Amino acid sequence: MERFEIYRCGDIEHPPRPKVAFADRRRVIYIKERNFNMLKRDLILRNPLRLMGHETDDILPPGGFGAVLARAGVGKTALLVQLALNSLLRGRNVLHISLRDPVKKVCLWYEEVFRNIATHYKVSQMDQLWDAILPYRFIMTFNIEDFSVTKLEKRIADLTEQDIFMPQMVLFDGYPFDGAVFEPLAELKTLTRTNSYHTWFSVRTHRHEEPAPDGFPPVFSPVASLFEVAIRLQPQNDGVYIQALKGGNAGDKTPKLFLDPATMLIRDAA
Repeated sequence: MERFEIYRCGDIEHPPRPKVAFADRRRVIYIKERNFNMLKRDLILRNPLRLMGHETDDILPPGGFGAVLARAGVGKTALLVQLALNSLLRGRNVLHISLRDPVKKVCLWYEEVFRNIATHYKVSQMDQLWDAILPYRFIMTFNIEDFSVTKLEKRIADLTEQDIFMPQMVLFDGYPFDGAVFEPLAELKTLTRTNSYHTWFSVRTHRHEEPAPDGFPPVFSPVASLFEVAIRLQPQNDGVYIQALKGGNAGDKTPKLFLDPATMLIRDAA
Protein backbone atom coordinates (compact mmCIF):
# COMPACT_ATOMS: atom_id res chain seq x y z
CA MET A 1 0.00 0.00 0.00
CA GLU A 2 1.34 3.43 -0.90
CA ARG A 3 1.74 6.02 1.81
CA PHE A 4 2.40 9.72 2.00
CA GLU A 5 3.06 12.00 4.93
CA ILE A 6 3.98 15.51 5.95
CA TYR A 7 6.85 15.90 8.35
CA ARG A 8 7.45 19.08 10.32
CA CYS A 9 9.87 19.89 13.08
CA GLY A 10 8.67 20.66 16.59
CA ASP A 11 8.23 24.20 17.78
CA ILE A 12 11.29 26.04 19.01
CA GLU A 13 11.08 27.50 22.50
CA HIS A 14 12.07 31.16 22.70
CA PRO A 15 12.90 33.21 25.82
CA PRO A 16 10.42 35.92 26.90
CA ARG A 17 10.72 39.13 24.88
CA PRO A 18 11.00 42.52 26.57
CA LYS A 19 8.01 44.84 26.23
CA VAL A 20 8.48 47.61 23.68
CA ALA A 21 6.26 50.32 22.21
CA PHE A 22 4.09 49.26 19.26
CA ALA A 23 5.89 51.46 16.74
CA ASP A 24 9.28 50.26 17.95
CA ARG A 25 8.09 46.67 17.84
CA ARG A 26 7.02 47.05 14.20
CA ARG A 27 10.42 48.49 13.37
CA VAL A 28 12.23 45.65 15.16
CA ILE A 29 10.14 43.05 13.29
CA TYR A 30 10.82 44.79 9.97
CA ILE A 31 14.59 44.82 10.60
CA LYS A 32 14.57 41.16 11.63
CA GLU A 33 12.60 40.17 8.52
CA ARG A 34 14.91 42.18 6.28
CA ASN A 35 18.02 40.61 7.82
CA PHE A 36 16.41 37.18 7.58
CA ASN A 37 15.61 37.68 3.88
CA MET A 38 19.16 38.90 3.29
CA LEU A 39 20.46 35.70 4.92
CA LYS A 40 18.36 33.55 2.59
CA ARG A 41 19.46 35.55 -0.47
CA ASP A 42 23.08 35.20 0.61
CA LEU A 43 22.80 31.42 0.82
CA ILE A 44 21.08 31.32 -2.58
CA LEU A 45 23.86 33.41 -4.15
CA ARG A 46 26.47 31.09 -2.63
CA ASN A 47 24.83 28.11 -4.32
CA PRO A 48 27.72 26.51 -6.25
CA LEU A 49 25.36 24.90 -8.77
CA ARG A 50 25.51 28.21 -10.64
CA LEU A 51 28.87 26.93 -11.88
CA MET A 52 27.09 24.23 -13.89
CA GLY A 53 26.99 26.68 -16.78
CA HIS A 54 23.58 28.29 -16.41
CA GLU A 55 22.80 32.00 -16.33
CA THR A 56 20.69 31.46 -13.22
CA ASP A 57 20.44 28.65 -10.71
CA ASP A 58 17.24 27.43 -12.40
CA ILE A 59 19.15 24.51 -13.84
CA LEU A 60 16.01 22.95 -15.28
CA PRO A 61 13.41 24.75 -17.38
CA PRO A 62 9.77 24.50 -16.23
CA GLY A 63 8.53 21.05 -17.21
CA GLY A 64 12.09 19.74 -17.51
CA PHE A 65 13.68 16.49 -16.36
CA GLY A 66 17.04 16.29 -14.61
CA ALA A 67 19.01 13.21 -13.55
CA VAL A 68 21.73 12.65 -10.96
CA LEU A 69 23.63 9.50 -11.96
CA ALA A 70 25.98 7.52 -9.72
CA ARG A 71 26.54 4.07 -8.36
CA ALA A 72 25.23 3.15 -4.92
CA GLY A 73 26.51 5.09 -1.92
CA VAL A 74 28.22 7.91 -3.82
CA GLY A 75 25.91 10.81 -2.90
CA LYS A 76 22.88 10.99 -5.18
CA THR A 77 20.44 11.70 -2.34
CA ALA A 78 22.74 14.32 -0.81
CA LEU A 79 22.84 16.19 -4.12
CA LEU A 80 19.06 15.96 -4.58
CA VAL A 81 18.55 17.35 -1.07
CA GLN A 82 20.83 20.31 -1.82
CA LEU A 83 18.87 21.03 -4.98
CA ALA A 84 15.71 20.92 -2.87
CA LEU A 85 17.10 23.16 -0.13
CA ASN A 86 18.05 25.80 -2.67
CA SER A 87 14.45 25.87 -3.90
CA LEU A 88 13.09 25.91 -0.35
CA LEU A 89 15.22 28.96 0.44
CA ARG A 90 13.59 30.68 -2.54
CA GLY A 91 10.13 29.93 -1.17
CA ARG A 92 9.33 27.26 -3.75
CA ASN A 93 7.32 24.17 -2.89
CA VAL A 94 9.30 20.92 -3.12
CA LEU A 95 7.65 17.50 -3.28
CA HIS A 96 10.15 14.79 -2.36
CA ILE A 97 9.02 11.32 -3.47
CA SER A 98 10.95 8.39 -2.05
CA LEU A 99 10.50 4.90 -3.45
CA ARG A 100 13.19 3.50 -1.20
CA ASP A 101 13.44 5.15 2.23
CA PRO A 102 10.79 5.85 4.90
CA VAL A 103 9.80 9.42 5.75
CA LYS A 104 11.97 9.64 8.86
CA LYS A 105 15.11 8.65 6.97
CA VAL A 106 14.41 11.25 4.28
CA CYS A 107 13.93 13.86 7.01
CA LEU A 108 17.28 12.94 8.53
CA TRP A 109 18.94 13.56 5.16
CA TYR A 110 17.46 17.06 5.02
CA GLU A 111 18.37 17.86 8.62
CA GLU A 112 21.96 16.64 8.23
CA VAL A 113 22.60 18.44 4.94
CA PHE A 114 20.95 21.65 6.18
CA ARG A 115 22.98 21.57 9.41
CA ASN A 116 26.18 21.09 7.41
CA ILE A 117 25.31 24.06 5.19
CA ALA A 118 24.45 26.24 8.21
CA THR A 119 27.71 25.27 9.92
CA HIS A 120 29.81 25.81 6.80
CA TYR A 121 28.41 29.32 6.23
CA LYS A 122 28.24 30.12 9.96
CA VAL A 123 24.48 30.76 9.96
CA SER A 124 23.52 32.07 13.39
CA GLN A 125 19.75 31.81 12.83
CA MET A 126 19.82 28.14 11.92
CA ASP A 127 16.69 27.06 13.83
CA GLN A 128 14.64 30.03 12.61
CA LEU A 129 15.74 29.46 9.02
CA TRP A 130 14.85 25.77 9.24
CA ASP A 131 11.38 26.57 10.57
CA ALA A 132 10.91 29.13 7.80
CA ILE A 133 11.63 26.74 4.92
CA LEU A 134 10.02 23.59 6.32
CA PRO A 135 6.41 24.45 5.30
CA TYR A 136 7.55 24.47 1.65
CA ARG A 137 8.54 20.78 1.77
CA PHE A 138 6.27 17.76 1.45
CA ILE A 139 7.57 14.18 1.64
CA MET A 140 5.66 11.37 -0.02
CA THR A 141 6.67 7.70 0.02
CA PHE A 142 5.58 4.79 -2.14
CA ASN A 143 6.42 1.12 -2.26
CA ILE A 144 8.05 0.52 -5.63
CA GLU A 145 5.62 -2.29 -6.41
CA ASP A 146 2.61 -0.03 -5.83
CA PHE A 147 3.86 3.06 -7.62
CA SER A 148 2.21 4.26 -10.83
CA VAL A 149 1.86 7.60 -12.55
CA THR A 150 -1.91 7.39 -12.17
CA LYS A 151 -1.64 6.96 -8.39
CA LEU A 152 0.86 9.80 -8.12
CA GLU A 153 -1.31 12.10 -10.20
CA LYS A 154 -4.29 11.33 -7.95
CA ARG A 155 -2.29 12.03 -4.77
CA ILE A 156 -1.04 15.34 -6.13
CA ALA A 157 -4.57 16.26 -7.24
CA ASP A 158 -5.85 15.54 -3.70
CA LEU A 159 -3.22 17.88 -2.27
CA THR A 160 -3.77 20.72 -4.71
CA GLU A 161 -7.56 20.57 -4.80
CA GLN A 162 -7.69 20.84 -1.02
CA ASP A 163 -5.14 23.65 -1.14
CA ILE A 164 -2.76 21.63 1.05
CA PHE A 165 0.31 21.69 -1.17
CA MET A 166 1.06 22.73 -4.75
CA PRO A 167 4.47 21.39 -5.93
CA GLN A 168 6.86 23.45 -8.00
CA MET A 169 9.82 21.08 -7.80
CA VAL A 170 9.47 17.28 -7.66
CA LEU A 171 12.25 14.89 -6.66
CA PHE A 172 12.19 11.14 -7.29
CA ASP A 173 14.67 9.19 -5.18
CA GLY A 174 14.87 5.46 -5.79
CA TYR A 175 12.94 5.34 -9.06
CA PRO A 176 13.91 2.07 -10.82
CA PHE A 177 15.56 2.64 -14.20
CA ASP A 178 16.32 -1.00 -14.92
CA GLY A 179 13.94 -2.53 -17.42
CA ALA A 180 11.28 -0.99 -19.64
CA VAL A 181 10.76 2.44 -18.10
CA PHE A 182 10.47 4.69 -21.16
CA GLU A 183 6.67 4.70 -21.29
CA PRO A 184 6.04 5.45 -17.58
CA LEU A 185 8.74 8.13 -17.68
CA ALA A 186 7.09 9.62 -20.76
CA GLU A 187 3.84 9.76 -18.74
CA LEU A 188 5.67 11.50 -15.92
CA LYS A 189 7.15 13.90 -18.46
CA THR A 190 3.64 14.82 -19.61
CA LEU A 191 2.60 15.40 -16.00
CA THR A 192 5.71 17.51 -15.44
CA ARG A 193 5.13 19.64 -18.54
CA THR A 194 1.43 20.10 -17.83
CA ASN A 195 2.18 21.46 -14.36
CA SER A 196 5.52 23.16 -15.15
CA TYR A 197 7.36 21.17 -12.48
CA HIS A 198 11.15 21.11 -12.20
CA THR A 199 11.65 17.35 -11.81
CA TRP A 200 14.81 15.52 -10.70
CA PHE A 201 15.59 11.81 -10.49
CA SER A 202 18.35 9.85 -8.83
CA VAL A 203 19.63 7.19 -11.25
CA ARG A 204 21.64 4.26 -9.93
CA THR A 205 24.37 3.18 -12.33
CA HIS A 206 26.45 0.02 -12.13
CA ARG A 207 30.16 -0.39 -11.58
CA HIS A 208 32.39 -1.48 -14.46
CA GLU A 209 29.70 -1.02 -17.15
CA GLU A 210 30.99 0.44 -20.39
CA PRO A 211 29.16 3.54 -21.68
CA ALA A 212 26.54 3.12 -24.39
CA PRO A 213 27.39 4.42 -27.90
CA ASP A 214 25.88 7.82 -26.99
CA GLY A 215 28.27 8.10 -24.05
CA PHE A 216 25.63 7.66 -21.35
CA PRO A 217 25.57 4.81 -18.83
CA PRO A 218 23.59 1.85 -20.26
CA VAL A 219 20.82 2.14 -17.65
CA PHE A 220 20.19 5.77 -18.63
CA SER A 221 20.83 5.72 -22.36
CA PRO A 222 17.36 4.41 -23.44
CA VAL A 223 15.58 7.32 -21.68
CA ALA A 224 18.18 10.08 -22.11
CA SER A 225 16.04 11.82 -24.75
CA LEU A 226 13.44 12.65 -22.06
CA PHE A 227 15.98 14.58 -19.96
CA GLU A 228 17.20 18.14 -20.38
CA VAL A 229 19.99 17.80 -17.80
CA ALA A 230 22.08 14.83 -16.66
CA ILE A 231 24.75 15.05 -13.94
CA ARG A 232 27.16 12.24 -13.05
CA LEU A 233 28.90 11.84 -9.69
CA GLN A 234 32.36 10.43 -10.32
CA PRO A 235 34.38 9.23 -7.29
CA GLN A 236 38.09 10.10 -7.27
CA ASN A 237 40.79 9.99 -4.62
CA ASP A 238 40.07 13.42 -3.14
CA GLY A 239 36.27 13.47 -3.46
CA VAL A 240 33.29 12.91 -5.69
CA TYR A 241 33.39 15.11 -8.76
CA ILE A 242 30.26 16.40 -10.48
CA GLN A 243 30.31 16.12 -14.25
CA ALA A 244 27.63 17.46 -16.57
CA LEU A 245 26.72 14.79 -19.13
CA LYS A 246 23.86 16.73 -20.71
CA GLY A 247 22.83 20.39 -20.43
CA GLY A 248 24.80 23.20 -18.83
CA ASN A 249 28.56 22.87 -19.37
CA ALA A 250 28.38 19.30 -20.67
CA GLY A 251 31.08 20.06 -23.24
CA ASP A 252 33.56 21.01 -20.52
CA LYS A 253 35.67 17.96 -19.66
CA THR A 254 37.01 19.53 -16.45
CA PRO A 255 34.60 19.14 -13.51
CA LYS A 256 33.99 22.42 -11.70
CA LEU A 257 32.26 20.99 -8.66
CA PHE A 258 32.67 18.12 -6.26
CA LEU A 259 30.97 16.66 -3.20
CA ASP A 260 33.07 17.07 -0.08
CA PRO A 261 33.45 13.50 1.28
CA ALA A 262 33.28 14.77 4.87
CA THR A 263 30.08 16.82 4.61
CA MET A 264 28.65 15.70 1.23
CA LEU A 265 28.18 19.39 0.39
CA ILE A 266 28.69 20.71 -3.13
CA ARG A 267 31.96 22.65 -3.33
CA ASP A 268 33.85 24.53 -6.01
CA ALA A 269 36.56 22.21 -7.31
CA ALA A 270 38.97 25.18 -7.50
